[in-house]
Amino acid sequence: MAHHITVEDEQYVFRTQSRNKLLILLGTGLFLLLAGIFTSMNEEKKGGEHEGGHASVNAHELVASAQPNTSAEAESHEAGAEHETRPWLKRLYTSLWMNNVFFTGLGIIGLFFVAIQYAAQAGWSTGILRVPLAMGSWIPIAGILMIVLWFITGHDIFHWTHDSLYAAGTATFDPLINKKAPYFFWPGPAGGFPIFYILRMVLFFGLWYMFFITIRRRMLDEDIEPNVEYFYRNRVTSTWFLIVFAISSSVAAWDWIMSIDTHWFSTMFGWYMFASWWVTGLAVITLIVAGLIDAGYLRIVNSNHLHDLGKFCFAFSIFWTYIWFSQYLLIWYANIPEETVYFVERRFTSPYSWIFYVNLVMNFVLPFLLFMTRDAKRQLSTLKLVCPIIIVGHWFDFYNMVTPGVMKNDGALGILEIGLALIFVAVFLLVVLSSLAKVPLIGKNHPLLQESLHHHI
Repeated sequence: MAHHITVEDEQYVFRTQSRNKLLILLGTGLFLLLAGIFTSMNEEKKGGEHEGGHASVNAHELVASAQPNTSAEAESHEAGAEHETRPWLKRLYTSLWMNNVFFTGLGIIGLFFVAIQYAAQAGWSTGILRVPLAMGSWIPIAGILMIVLWFITGHDIFHWTHDSLYAAGTATFDPLINKKAPYFFWPGPAGGFPIFYILRMVLFFGLWYMFFITIRRRMLDEDIEPNVEYFYRNRVTSTWFLIVFAISSSVAAWDWIMSIDTHWFSTMFGWYMFASWWVTGLAVITLIVAGLIDAGYLRIVNSNHLHDLGKFCFAFSIFWTYIWFSQYLLIWYANIPEETVYFVERRFTSPYSWIFYVNLVMNFVLPFLLFMTRDAKRQLSTLKLVCPIIIVGHWFDFYNMVTPGVMKNDGALGILEIGLALIFVAVFLLVVLSSLAKVPLIGKNHPLLQESLHHHI
């Protein structure tokens, strides 16, 4: 017969030593970013045009042969972008946007994980729920960053924002993009301020944050007052959130990434971006849990809980690959030029080509092989090895989703991009760990806590 186990209060202490390490990481990122900008500016002064000439022509010819109307897009883009942004600045804008979308996913997946546990009445995860909850504290920061970045970088990242594309009867008019105008600009005129687009962005972040503070407040109220009512109310709220998230995450994928390549679309893209967000979020949750266990916290978490986290990372790495392959196969098999150009750009243009293949190795082959055995998923050492591979691999995935559509043949992956990624990592962890330190590590009054304590697989 199962016996009742009492749980001691655990409070995470965000030590000065840990904070200083993150500040050093932040400083390193800033240094690399500034060095990258300086190097990039110098390369441009030395005649970057001559340096990339032949490679660019070959890549453009390849893309043009795959998609006849790509040249029209390039012409209209040049005509629409009267103030051509310097390549180094465009690189910075692209990397800022890509990193913010990537880390937005980590925040929202934290909340998504908590909501799934409530909706499914899952007991095994009760001891680790405060970790994904703390990740959700990134949502408001991500929302503010997203809106600010759109106003700063939008004209350079999103081809559809150029008003000349919607001027019927002119050389720059693009009939395909013009058909999509209501999706961006309604109820205003095409080529004006994208009211509908910005409204969606504000609405999504507003709803996500509202669900986050509601669920979080009830979880913390439960710590003070052991009332099962908080659990049931959170279950209902979580169910509503999952419905909202199913719609909003797909539309966000179309808005924030797919619309960069305005002529291209995929009916699977919402699923694809969600799969990438989801498995990365799971890897981050697992890595933070592993770090806390190493530091002497989360004493109720044992190898059975780690096994479940490992299984999630293993299973959804395969799920991401299934979505990736399905999207690729459908486009390859149909062989329609305006669809295949998306993969032609990424498979045959440097630096996207090597990332294209590394992406598959890091996000499928390595997690599949390293997590295949039962023992591997139960070892902290294996989790701490494989989870960073998944996180970095999906950062590459997002890089290849965003950069080719903006930078075309001028894309690069250097210290500028690495520095900016380190800045985001440091700030994200500072926010998450600060949030984690403000609340008890374990909800001792959670009605399913005993199930977690006796969890065995």
